[in-house]
Formats: sequence, structure tokens, C-alpha cells
Amino acid sequence: MQWRSIVVGLVVLRLSVSWVLWLAFGLGPDVSSGFNFHLGFNLHKFDLLFREEREAELSSCSQRIQGHSYEETASTCAKIEEGPSRTPYLNLFDGNRDEYVRRYSSFPDALRTKMKDMAKEMFYFGYENYMKYAFPEDELNPIDCEGRGPDVLNPSNININDVLGNYSLTLIDTLDTLLVLGNVTEFQRAVKLVIDTVSFDKDSTVQVFEANIRILGSLISAHILLTDPKHPFGEVGFKDYDNELLHLAHDLAVRLLPAFENTSTGIPYPRVNLKTGVPPDSVNETCTAGAGSLLVEFGILSRLIGDSTFEWVARRAVRALWNLRSNKTGLLGNVINIQTGQWVGKQSGLGAGMDSFYEYLLKSYILFGEKEDYRMFKAAYESIQNHMRRGRESCNEGEGDPPLYVNVNMFSGEIMNTWIDSLQAFFPGLQVLNGDIDDAICLHAFYYAIWKRFGALPERYNWQLKAPDVLFYPLRPELVESTYLLYQATKNPFYLHVGMDILQSLETNAKVRCGYATLHHVVDKSKEDRMESFFLSETCKYLYLLFDEDNPLHKSDNKYIFTTEGHVVPIDQRFREKQWNDLSPCEALPEPELNNQLPLSNISNCNRIPEERRYALPLKSVYMRQIDHMVGVF
Repeated sequence: MQWRSIVVGLVVLRLSVSWVLWLAFGLGPDVSSGFNFHLGFNLHKFDLLFREEREAELSSCSQRIQGHSYEETASTCAKIEEGPSRTPYLNLFDGNRDEYVRRYSSFPDALRTKMKDMAKEMFYFGYENYMKYAFPEDELNPIDCEGRGPDVLNPSNININDVLGNYSLTLIDTLDTLLVLGNVTEFQRAVKLVIDTVSFDKDSTVQVFEANIRILGSLISAHILLTDPKHPFGEVGFKDYDNELLHLAHDLAVRLLPAFENTSTGIPYPRVNLKTGVPPDSVNETCTAGAGSLLVEFGILSRLIGDSTFEWVARRAVRALWNLRSNKTGLLGNVINIQTGQWVGKQSGLGAGMDSFYEYLLKSYILFGEKEDYRMFKAAYESIQNHMRRGRESCNEGEGDPPLYVNVNMFSGEIMNTWIDSLQAFFPGLQVLNGDIDDAICLHAFYYAIWKRFGALPERYNWQLKAPDVLFYPLRPELVESTYLLYQATKNPFYLHVGMDILQSLETNAKVRCGYATLHHVVDKSKEDRMESFFLSETCKYLYLLFDEDNPLHKSDNKYIFTTEGHVVPIDQRFREKQWNDLSPCEALPEPELNNQLPLSNISNCNRIPEERRYALPLKSVYMRQIDHMVGVF
């Protein structure tokens, strides 16, 4: 009986301590005991799942991320009533702030050089093994040291076939990265290989979006850098080059055009066969990002060759999607029927299915100077802030939960689930381009905390359960991209430490015999035998640029921007000049009054952090500790 008394005593003691903390830090009786966020999110501050006289009923639906299908499970949460304000609980995280200052406030030059070399070695380990074991196939299987092409035996395997078109994908996608790393000789050799070996006259059915951002965008970028009279990377052209990459880009774009035909809305089909056009059994549903993220590449191509067709069809698709947004919230859904214009997926968020739609509204304006693009972006950004953003008003001041963007119903603005996905990590970088640095700092810190916990970003993370919902990590670049852009905006050494953590995690957890492999499970670090092309095109590129302060891109008088696949394109006056009078016979979008003047379209709207904050932590220690605890880092 004595042992029972001891157990009962320990339980009573634990409950007593919990009750004292519960009352002391403002997490009292109006928080449902069914949540594991007693020191994390104050869910009663979200209107999210808990409004009076209703229960949040999450519908079970199958969501697709990059060709993987996952089922969401419906859940119901208890209602919570608002109560009186309580003692600030942030004091709990106020101890030992210097831990963060000591770790992040400086970054020696010698360490920066070491990390730059490490990023370069990472790229070449993947690239050289691709060329040795996989070329001319599309991708490298880094575990078995073999090439990978389309799954011809299983045409329904869209996870593979949407991306791999039997056109040396990894080589093409990597072209401008070779220049970023300063390897002009290998860049020229790779260009000649593409010219000599690549053809798009293939019986391959590919996703229009993937072919556009990975292949078309890279060909255009490499062509521009070859012929750019300003030569940011030095003398990179060669005398026998006769615009072959531009001709290849034009040929591919023509083969993608059938996707825009026979659609009553102007929104394109998701897939085309490069030989025969839209497959007879093609579905009529597409995602917002897939249909609405073609304007940058198609627009540049149109302005390079003087043919308005490509920009016209891409812009028509963007307008069609925009005109179908909710009248109440201003939000768009994530899946639409291209014939009826009905929203099949009503979830509105910043991740898979929607991410690059927002990105390209702003980048199109920066590149082309079309006011219509910025008006759409500004309205979309306001709707995002009004309906998706939760948490305290200021990132670096005040009480409450840190800012977070959640998935909501496009028509009501009510939250639909409690997960976010890794693609959303691009958004802080977009906020940097928009000049919203403080919010970018906070959201980036949240994703970095997830990385610190797992050494990777799970494809989906459930912020209510503090656990991954979908466990794989295919070496995505979005967090690295935002880290790089935030460093460029702030020059704060904190972001060099973030980059170092990412670089070392990849080296430890993903490196295999012939490259870097997808993590099948971010907890046990088991692997899948695949190295996607964006690992070399984006992840390695942004890591290298983060540590290479003297890169020609940073020193050039000309300004550059990155496509959604990380391809370098200059902000050039020739892209703001059309060789045609009327881009579209359709009526232009109405021009509402703007509260502020349009930002300059030849630069990103990036106001740097004040000098006095440059070498302080970008996020105060108390808030950084709060986010770490919320994610479960400690």
C-alpha cells in the first residue's frame, strides 16, 4: 500500500503545480483541458475553431500535395468563451534570454567561408553524380546511383510523370546555378549538351506548371544570361551560340498552348502531352497555383520574341481566377473546375495549390510594371491579412500568440484545419519583397523552430498537436529561400546561423552514396531514393548565395529577381516594353482607388531594417523562446 500512497502523492503534487501555473500565466479555466497548448497557442484568441453557439466541423476530404494523396480526419473541438484578461504569460519565456544572443548575434568570416565552401561541395556532389549516373535521364536516384525517367508502365503515377518528361530535367533546371557558383566552363558545356541532346518532341504527358517553371524558366534564364550585355557573371557567352535555348523555350511553350484551348473559363488544363496536346481523359480540375503561375515565364518569352500569345493566355488565366474570388472575403480556393468555374477545393491558404499564385502577382509587377498585377496583389495581400493571419498584431511587441497564417474557407474565412505545409515557408520571402519585414521575421522563426526540432520540414505540420501530419521532406528550398531574402534585407547574422543549421542537417540526414535523398520520415530519418531537380536548382543555390557576400548577383548594378523555381532573371527595361498595342481584347480589370501610390516597379519594395537593429536579434529572445516552446523544441 505504501507505493500507492507515493503515486497518489506525486499525482496530487503535479496537479497542484499545474493549477498554480495555469492560474499564474493566464491560461485559466476558459481554456479547454482537451488541448496540449497550455504553454503554446492560446487557441481562445483565435476565432478559429471556437465561436459561440457553433462547433467547428472539419469535412473529410482528400488533399493532394505534389502527387501524394492524404486523407484529412474530421474533428470537433469544444467551444471556448472569451473571459477577462489575465496576467501576461510571456514572462514564462523571459528567463535566460542571453542563450539566444550568445548563439545568434555574430558569425565569423572564417565560418562564413567554410559554409560557402560546404554549400558548393553539396551542389557538386549532387550534380556530378547526376551527370555520371543519370544523364540524360531526368533525375538521379541517389541511393542506387541510377537515373530516373517517366513511369511509362504506370501513366497514372502523376507524382513522377507530372515532373519527368524525358528531357534531361535536372541538367536544364541547374543551368543558371552553375553560373551563380562561378563555373563558366561547366555552364557552357551544359548549354551545349542541352542544345545537342534535348528535344521536346516526346510522347510525354507532363504538368503544364512544372514544365513551365522548371524547364521553360531555366531555358529563358540561361539564354538571357548568355546574351546579357551587362555580363553580371563575366564573359559567359560563346561565339557559336545562336539563340538555341530561346528556340527550345519557344518550342516547349507552343507545345503547352493546347492546355489553354477548349476551356470555357480560359483557365488551362493541368496537363498536356508534348506530342498530341491535351489527353482525351484529362481531368477538368486544376489548382490555383498551377493555372495562375505561368505569367512570369510566358510574359518574358512573349517580350523576348515579340509574340503576345503566350503572355495573353497566361494573363487571361490569372484574370479568370481573380474574377472568381469570393465577393465576401476576397479569397480564392485551391482547386477549380476549368469548364464551370466552380470551386472544387474551397480551402484558402498560402501553401500547396496556392503559393506561387500570390508570388507571381507581385513578381509580374516588378518585372513588367503592369499596374493591374500590383492591384491584384495588394488586394490579395489585404485579404490574407484579414482572414488567414492569427496571433498578436505586432511580431516583436505585445502579448499573445505569435503571428501564424492558417487555412480557411474561402467564402467564410473560418478555419478549415489545424495544419500548415512546408511550401508556405516561401511566404516570408515574398513579404520581404513587399517590404513587410517584421511579419516575415516572425513567420520565418516559426518554420525555423520546426526545422530545429526535426532537422527538416515535414510536408505538413499540425500546430495544434505539435506534430507532423505528413512526414516526408523532399529537400524543398522554401525555408532556405526566405532565409536568404531576409538576410539580404537585414544583414542580420541570425540568418547565417539558420542557413548553417539547414546545411548541416542536410549533410547529416540526407546525404547518401551518390547524392542527397528525400527524407521519407523526418523523425526516424528514413529515406526515399529520389533527388528532385529543385534541390540543385534552388536549395543549393540559395544556400550558396546566403554565404557568398561577394557574388556577382550582389555586386551587380543591375537588379535581379528569382522565379518560383529559383531561376535568375534581370529586372530589365526591355521587359516593360511591349511590341504590340493591346495585350488582350478583353476588358481590363477595374482600377480601384489605392490608399497609397504604387511602389516603384523596377525594385523590390524592401525597406531595410534600421541600423540599430541590424545586429540585435531580429526577433526578441522572449518571442523566440515562445515559438520554440510552442513547436516543442524544448
